[in-house]
Amino acid sequence: MLTERLEFALENDARTFAMTPAAPAVFLLRGDDPRAEPYVSKTANLRRRLQRLLGPVEERTKKLNLRNRVSSIEYTPTGSDFESGFLLYKLLREAFPKTYANRLRFRFAPLVKLHLENEYPRASITTRLGRLNGRGLYYGPFQSRTAAEKFMNDSLDFFKMRRCVDDLHPDPKFPGCIYSEMKMCLAPCFKGCTDEEYSAEVNRVQTYFDSGGESLVREISMQRDAASASLALEDAAAIHVRLEKLKPVLSQLPEIVRRLDRLSALIVQPCQQPDSVTFFRVLNGVIIGPAAFCIQPAEHTKSQSMESRVTAILESFPPAKSLPALETMEHLAFLKRWYYRGSRVGEIFLADDKNILPMRRIVRGIGRVLRGEKREDEAFPTKRSHDSYQGTPSDVG
Repeated sequence: MLTERLEFALENDARTFAMTPAAPAVFLLRGDDPRAEPYVSKTANLRRRLQRLLGPVEERTKKLNLRNRVSSIEYTPTGSDFESGFLLYKLLREAFPKTYANRLRFRFAPLVKLHLENEYPRASITTRLGRLNGRGLYYGPFQSRTAAEKFMNDSLDFFKMRRCVDDLHPDPKFPGCIYSEMKMCLAPCFKGCTDEEYSAEVNRVQTYFDSGGESLVREISMQRDAASASLALEDAAAIHVRLEKLKPVLSQLPEIVRRLDRLSALIVQPCQQPDSVTFFRVLNGVIIGPAAFCIQPAEHTKSQSMESRVTAILESFPPAKSLPALETMEHLAFLKRWYYRGSRVGEIFLADDKNILPMRRIVRGIGRVLRGEKREDEAFPTKRSHDSYQGTPSDVG
């Protein structure tokens, strides 16, 4: 997994230190005893860190020193904290399969789960993935459980799907709940609707989450336009008010939140190689990479455009593997921690609903990352756009 290896001997320590780069890296130190645990870490300056760990022991110090225990050094130079962190995760997972999670202290990403496996489906917030080949659908990652709950609850106010968590056994004698009294639920608990009507409402909710809210924007817009065309101006104005209430709900939704089996993106990071950037692919919420991309084309590719060269390297990525649920949760936790960081380095480009990446934006983003300029969303802040509807209550009709 690590690309470089050096033997360490006390009499040649200065030469070994000189051979290591004074640059960011992930490294592993091994001793002669094959049963001994290796020392694994990342650093912003590999040479300085090794001099501290393997240099002559200082008197009256409590600093860790492994000079007399290490026989070999393995390392990989990295170009960004994202690359260092992801490589460290994979290395710790391999070296310490039973304890790596405690070392990394993952905080799993909150997700909205649509329980389609239930006879009467409902939605809930979870940080745990169930069977990935099951009927349940997951949407995320959200920054926090509070943000996920607020978006889910505010969204469900526009639908009549149940909020209760029990497995229902419909009984006409059941009195119902506050949501059914307020006409905010179809009340399948006491057969307030047919199974077909409830299934249709669940399909509307799923389409809403799948489209990031766009389906409901279109639906309400069409209702408003129809009322306006029939000169039912009061109805049109009331529908428009509902549309306006929807807008702040959808503005809560970060761009990265997708249905997990459709979460596809490209992450561009700085690279330790000159005139290059590093690509990471995200497929179904799983991170794949890294892969270095050189800005200056090789002699045999000079006739190719930048877009075609980017496309070629993306096609060279291995296909997404079906990882166990826990490993997928770890990838999502790592992605969430990077994406929602205030001082995020690098850029992410998400695929559209047809799984097509925005190649022109990617090409411009590569230049920004190479030059160390502000991200696209910092220079020109953009969230999910839900302004496909126009008009105000005063001009309806």
